[in-house]
Amino acid sequence: MSEQLPDGSIGLSAADIAALDVRWSSALSPSDVMPYLAGINAPWYVAAGWALDLFRGGQTREHGDLEIAVPAASFPEIRERFPGYAFDAVGDKRIWENAGPEALAATHQTWVRDPATAKYLVDVFREPHDGDMWICRRDKTIRLPYSDIIRRTADGIPYLAPEYVLLFKAKGLRAKDQADFDAVVLHLTARQRETLGELLERVHPGHPWSAAL
Repeated sequence: MSEQLPDGSIGLSAADIAALDVRWSSALSPSDVMPYLAGINAPWYVAAGWALDLFRGGQTREHGDLEIAVPAASFPEIRERFPGYAFDAVGDKRIWENAGPEALAATHQTWVRDPATAKYLVDVFREPHDGDMWICRRDKTIRLPYSDIIRRTADGIPYLAPEYVLLFKAKGLRAKDQADFDAVVLHLTARQRETLGELLERVHPGHPWSAAL
């Protein structure tokens, strides 16, 4: 992701942001997205709140969208699986519709849009990586093989391990992030709690969650 934002974006007003709930009302679920991505070579996974529900074995709350992540270089594989859909880059409360290379390079989120309805289906994170090595956006010195961070449900849905999901949620500390932490921390193994504690100390020293671990 580059630091300079390119021209050609649409700024999101407060009203536009409020209306996003409606535009995301047709978002796919993790099981819905599986047929689209079956057989791709890229190591993709479900991220954020849905990943925590997959870890716990069932949906525990409403989700405003579905977020998946893929190595940035493998994004074209994802794009090919949604023919006829538009891919809008998003960042800094701006949208670049049908994003070109400049907008994609300047952002890391991409919303898959149905042109017929203007509704969004899935949010694709284009993540930094070094070949088969995942690089954490919060701290680029954190680098791990994808096999270390991806878990799978009994029916094969890949999701980000909960300790890494919670690391990303730790920055904002929204009410839903705190609720997710409170609910999930009880289910973490001793090793997962240790890993999360180490990550928090590294990325967010003194974070209030550290004491609960």
